[in-house]
Amino acid sequence: MLPFSFKNRIAFNYIISTALLISFVFIVLFQTVKLQVYNHINEDIDNEIVKHLGEIEIDDNDNFKINVDNWREREHNTVDVNPVFVAFLDMNNKLIDKSPNLKGLKLHFLGEQNNHVFVDTSLNNIPIRQIQTEIKHGNKVVGHLIVAMSLDDAEMVLINLRNILLISFPLILLVLFIIARIIAGRSIKPVSAIIETSSVITKDNLSSRIELPKNKDELYQLSKTINELLDRIENAVEREKQFTSDASHELRTPLAVIKGTLEVLIRKPRTKEEYTDKINFCVSEVDRLNNLVDQLLLLARFENQKQFAKREDVLLNSTFLDIITRLSPKSQNKNITVTTNFPKEYYVKTDNYLLSIIVGNLISNALKYTPKNGTVSINMSTENGKTVCKIKDNGIGIKKEELDKIFEQFYRSDASVHPEIKGTGLGLSIVKKLCLLLSIQIEISSTINEGTEVVLIFP
Repeated sequence: MLPFSFKNRIAFNYIISTALLISFVFIVLFQTVKLQVYNHINEDIDNEIVKHLGEIEIDDNDNFKINVDNWREREHNTVDVNPVFVAFLDMNNKLIDKSPNLKGLKLHFLGEQNNHVFVDTSLNNIPIRQIQTEIKHGNKVVGHLIVAMSLDDAEMVLINLRNILLISFPLILLVLFIIARIIAGRSIKPVSAIIETSSVITKDNLSSRIELPKNKDELYQLSKTINELLDRIENAVEREKQFTSDASHELRTPLAVIKGTLEVLIRKPRTKEEYTDKINFCVSEVDRLNNLVDQLLLLARFENQKQFAKREDVLLNSTFLDIITRLSPKSQNKNITVTTNFPKEYYVKTDNYLLSIIVGNLISNALKYTPKNGTVSINMSTENGKTVCKIKDNGIGIKKEELDKIFEQFYRSDASVHPEIKGTGLGLSIVKKLCLLLSIQIEISSTINEGTEVVLIFP
């Protein structure tokens, strides 16, 4: 491809297609004119044959006579205006008479096979078209009539037409190229706007948007799609900035607590019990920090890893019971009763490892936000051909206006009201991401001081 600009390539491609079309039109035009010119000459020659055959008189001895007076009256003496050449031959193809404009020239008999056929030949280097026909007396051929007409005028017309077409062809293409280039420039103006806008977009300036064209064509769709892409990128960058900020804050908090505790601890000698108490407190903060790091790594790992999710038959009953057993120390410490209702064995096609993370986070949250001596119930059923799991507790509940926010990273509902409940605010965010990866529908409903119900609907 030639190193043209996009605008010139559009005009160039348009000119190529237009050139092919114009070439076809010019060829058809030239051939049509040529056919009409030669048809007109053929008609004139046929008329001459009819006239001359009508002037011939044949006697009983098969000799024919020509009306000389009529012959002389017609314009056979001229050679400059549509000259018509005529020759009469006897039965032996010997010349009997010819038109005066032939002078010292003669028309040649071309053989019986060329009777009634138009033939292009020449007369003293002058192009002519001639036809020959028999002169009959009854069924007997007594001679031949040859009529020819000059092609000078016809060829001059065709040559002039050809030259005009050849000269006008590049001129037309040049004019069309200039017009096409102007039109193409106006048509791709939105592309220039896209380039200009894209050049000013950086990671620190994602707010610029492409002005949408007035016509809702392909360029409108392209501009709209790019604007939507920029919206998604800007939102993703903002979420990343927020996540980085929140993660930094969450990581600093336990580190600051550990540092402060150790600084207080070394200021003066302490009793063994004091050392033990502070060290255990630091260990708990380290565990909290380690849990936060694990969850952050988990979020990063499964951010865009749908292609690595497995599809295997998983027995939900077993998965839930394993999680309940693993979390039994937590439920026993708060004397929480966990009940299950599994009418039958429920199998789903999903990733067992990722599903265990979802179920573990949800049951852990239910136990965390349920007061002592509370209850957590887990029910499974089949609704509309889909497997439905419901995890319900009678804990502190969530405000309705906060239900839309609970899946955001580091968001914790009423964290200041319940400081005794520790957490990172990443559990439900991880659950939401994994549910999207596994195409599991999750719904949460809650009432303050009555409890929360989480519903998982498997495809």
